Amino acid sequence: MDKEHFKMLAGNPKFITGIYNYCDRWCERCPFTSRCMNFAIASEQFPDQEGCDINNEAFWHKLSETFRVTLELLKEAAEEKGIDLDALSTEKDAEQEKLNEEIAGNHECCRMAKAYADMVDNWFNSVQAVSAQEQDDLDFKAHVEIPNVGPFRETDACEDAVEVVRWYQHQIYVKLRRALRGVLEEKLEPLDEFAKDSDGSAKVALIAMDRSISAWGEIRTWFLPYESEILDILMHLELLRRKVEKVFPDARAFIRPGFDKVDLNS
Repeated sequence: MDKEHFKMLAGNPKFITGIYNYCDRWCERCPFTSRCMNFAIASEQFPDQEGCDINNEAFWHKLSETFRVTLELLKEAAEEKGIDLDALSTEKDAEQEKLNEEIAGNHECCRMAKAYADMVDNWFNSVQAVSAQEQDDLDFKAHVEIPNVGPFRETDACEDAVEVVRWYQHQIYVKLRRALRGVLEEKLEPLDEFAKDSDGSAKVALIAMDRSISAWGEIRTWFLPYESEILDILMHLELLRRKVEKVFPDARAFIRPGFDKVDLNS
């Protein structure tokens, strides 16, 4: 992809500006792929599944091409605005960014999100271990096939729920870390007239938690022998969700481009 083609895509009015900034990256289940420039670029660069394989050398080669074009456009835009990009990057800035990353990663919300991800792995590992040894003794409501878990008969509802849990398992932590890092950056450069990026990232994390809680509720109905462990996970996730809403009280009201509608009556 060359710079001019990139510009042509960016100028296409069908694409929603910034929609990809606050999405969950689950393109297969997104109703807005036809209006997302990132999806259009990815489809052009990686038209088949093999090309999307991160272990495929072609994937990284194409990705480096996109990176090069993006840098060219960035330098061009900076020159037009009279901005010296080299002057913006200082050792002091790098130290502050490193400190912000460390503070965000150590925040209670991030620690709880990381703990949740571990709880998910532990639960699936325990199911796999038990199913291999005691499958015939378990009083399951139904035998289902869970990816990478056990040899059960396929049931769409449960498999969909597992897919949701697995998709958001680590993303909650990633989005919260970005949100908390954003809070620190916004304190240094407050932009009161604009919606806060930190609230947008926190909202994506909250939605991921909402969907994960619903998915665990579905999984619980299929795995009643594990109800106690699942309820522990749900309790942890609900406590995290409430804590995030307290830390980011305006996150739910954040309007994500494309995904959320503006309430003209408010």
